[in-house]
Amino acid sequence: MKKAVFPGSFDPITLGHVDIINRAMPLFDELIISIGINDTKNYRFSLEERVAFIKKTLSHIPNIKIKTYSGLTTEFCREIKADFILRGLRNPADFEFEKAIAITNRKLTGIDTVFLLTSADTAFISSSIVRDILKHNGDVSKFVPVAVNKSL
Repeated sequence: MKKAVFPGSFDPITLGHVDIINRAMPLFDELIISIGINDTKNYRFSLEERVAFIKKTLSHIPNIKIKTYSGLTTEFCREIKADFILRGLRNPADFEFEKAIAITNRKLTGIDTVFLLTSADTAFISSSIVRDILKHNGDVSKFVPVAVNKSL
């Protein structure tokens, strides 16, 4: 069974995340959406809200699980016996950043990272941009799933 972890803060989940998840489903038997907990980070949405957004958005996909974790992603992968880490790439800067992490993870643990390029329609979307738009009371409905938009 091929099991992958898609890690992130998902603060909030965006249509870019959803695109990567939908396109990754044929590649894996199980995909664990893994919400990392970082005590030094200030989140816009609570952990409970982020989990709820993901559950509502992806409830139609049976082989997805949602888990939270803290610490190294590779250690979490080992704990749940995941074979792969899934990452989405929007641009060359993402690739350079993610490549270094992927090489390090492979050297440390042997866990491979699978990269998917985001679709042209969603390549510009990031959670940071969405949070900035929200901070200024803007409309994010074109960038986030309905579950997020309805909660605003």
